[in-house]
Amino acid sequence: MRSRYSAFVRGDRDYLMASWHPSTRPASLDLEPGVRWLGLQVRDHRETGPDRAEVEFVARSRPPGSGPAHRLHERSRFVRDQGRWYYLDGDLR
Repeated sequence: MRSRYSAFVRGDRDYLMASWHPSTRPASLDLEPGVRWLGLQVRDHRETGPDRAEVEFVARSRPPGSGPAHRLHERSRFVRDQGRWYYLDGDLR
């Protein structure tokens, strides 16, 4: 989760796509230019199976310009495939 947040901060589209499981990965990913990421709080994490886990987090960002900050609260699902963790999907809170 933290590595994906860091990739959003850096605008690293390639890493985000590579860390997304092929079964749910979109064909493309558009990142909004100029977004300022303000922080990540991991609230909970738990294993849900031998190769599955969930992470609840809150990520804060500010859009370009002087608009109000946004808060993304999600419970994300991950799967381990051949020893590597991949993002599957998530539910917004």
